[in-house]
Amino acid sequence: MNFLDVHKRQLEAATKKRMDVDIQTPVDIPEGVFVQCSNCQAALYEKVLKKNQHLCPVCSNHFRIDAKTRLEYTVDDGSFEPLFDQLLSTNPLSMPGYEDKLIQAQKSSQINEAFVCGRASIVGYPCAIGILDSHFMMGSMGSVVGEKVTRLIELATKEHLPLIIFSASGGARMQEGILSLMQMAKTSAALKHLDDAGGLFISVMTHPTTGGVAASFASLGDYHLAEKSSLIGFAGPRVIKQTIREELPEGFQTSEFQLQSGQVDIVLNRQDIKKTLFQLLKFHQKVLYDSL
Repeated sequence: MNFLDVHKRQLEAATKKRMDVDIQTPVDIPEGVFVQCSNCQAALYEKVLKKNQHLCPVCSNHFRIDAKTRLEYTVDDGSFEPLFDQLLSTNPLSMPGYEDKLIQAQKSSQINEAFVCGRASIVGYPCAIGILDSHFMMGSMGSVVGEKVTRLIELATKEHLPLIIFSASGGARMQEGILSLMQMAKTSAALKHLDDAGGLFISVMTHPTTGGVAASFASLGDYHLAEKSSLIGFAGPRVIKQTIREELPEGFQTSEFQLQSGQVDIVLNRQDIKKTLFQLLKFHQKVLYDSL
């Protein structure tokens, strides 16, 4: 065996040894351990994301959250008392497939309707609170959602409770036609009675707040808070651009754009919303409670 053959065998042996070290058995990562940010594409550890109230630690993008999680981040532990859960949507126009969509939405979201509401307290201050859950048919407002919103407003008026509603909606529920559009007028009229009675309504707009919800109760607050990274407006930017065939301003209908336009009073990170609500409730305590 000459020198070249020996060198060749030594090189092959060294290469095989290096390959044995480099090649590793693939690791089976359980589903749900990592989540990808839709904005910056960063891979985020699920536990870290939850600890950060579902905000991307890289770009501060706000992930969509459900009503249950919103309550956990907002109200005092054990203080939430649900109301009007017995109200369920029907199919008043006999729209094909609507019942199946309702059943599927109930199963996937684990709630009966897109609007969850009740009594609660925030740092000890009682309030009436409602949350639109975009995981239930995109938080669309049908006749039952409008009825629950109206009943919550009426309860806040009767019991002299400050009213807080978190909006997240694609608009009116098309499967219910004119009945869904009527909820815009009904909820707005109820808010007029609340205002006449000297009540406080804090509207919190989250992603997205659009359509009939944006054009009714979400825009009728004494205070309008907006969560960062939210789309707020009536029609979406793409629809508007296709309609008027013009270039829209940069960041059109973002929460920051609406702040500059005067549509909202303040844009907040999710971690600051509870603190801000507490400060507003405390500020209005004398008007709301001492007058009783």
